[in-house]
Amino acid sequence: MSVSASRPRSERLDRISSIPFFAVHLAALGALFVGFHWYYPVVAIGLYYLRMFGVTAGFHRYFSHRSYKTSRGFQFLLALLGTTAAQKGVLWWAAHHRDHHKFSDQPEDLHSPRQRGFWWSHVGWILCAKNNRTKTERIGDFAKYPELRWLNKYHLVPPVALATLLFLVGGWGLLVWGFFVSTVLLWHGTFTINSLSHVFGSRRYQTSDDSKNNFLLALITLGEGWHNNHHFYMSTANQGWFWWEIDGSYYALKLLSWVGLVRDLRTPPKHIRDAHRPVAPAVAAPLAPPPKPLALPAAPIVFDPAA
Repeated sequence: MSVSASRPRSERLDRISSIPFFAVHLAALGALFVGFHWYYPVVAIGLYYLRMFGVTAGFHRYFSHRSYKTSRGFQFLLALLGTTAAQKGVLWWAAHHRDHHKFSDQPEDLHSPRQRGFWWSHVGWILCAKNNRTKTERIGDFAKYPELRWLNKYHLVPPVALATLLFLVGGWGLLVWGFFVSTVLLWHGTFTINSLSHVFGSRRYQTSDDSKNNFLLALITLGEGWHNNHHFYMSTANQGWFWWEIDGSYYALKLLSWVGLVRDLRTPPKHIRDAHRPVAPAVAAPLAPPPKPLALPAAPIVFDPAA
């Protein structure tokens, strides 16, 4: 019996709703047939990292963890940018991510490789019917905004609009490279945090899950690869906590804070960052010398009644 067949029906691959996912992968192969211009991969990489910022700094650090503040207008722009990544709606994404932290690597975790293996944690949990519902009860702080509810409901509109724009500007070649190739890379780049960052890397902090820090994953996800840091203290706008931990999303947020578009960027307190360092044992004060014994006379004194 296959692993897929042994799962409940609601957790099996939904062959109908998964058609667009696999169709985008097939369309990306069109890069082999549409000719080549130097700017095709430039646009693909540029849109990869721009939309990765929408996912990491927007969907993740803002909507899931509220690690900084911004205006309602820029909040919508962040949600719109993240939605062009075609990873479903902003409320859907953030609500499910909050559940991931609540049950990280436990049986209730949505995408734990410890519990259900690589395929499930990477894409299987998205391609089944079980997790289609937006858990508005988990994201009520943002579900109160009608524009976010609309964007969550019509989450296919932004990526389709982006694809249409690329076709109008550069024809089939720019559409294939700028949207299909870029989106496939973006999907799997993002999904590695669910599947690989709980398997490969190092652990600086002791957490109740398998989260790990991984330099390579941090490069391809604008800083999300510092995953053990994040699981140890999740409410920070930065996930790279030391100067050598490259965190592209935080650098961009810092620039945005200088022009007033975002504010109150949370960073980990020093005692949190240093929690991995062993504390030197306190040096005990030297013991006081023992009291000297009372001096006794050399010979006993004898009472003589005749004296």
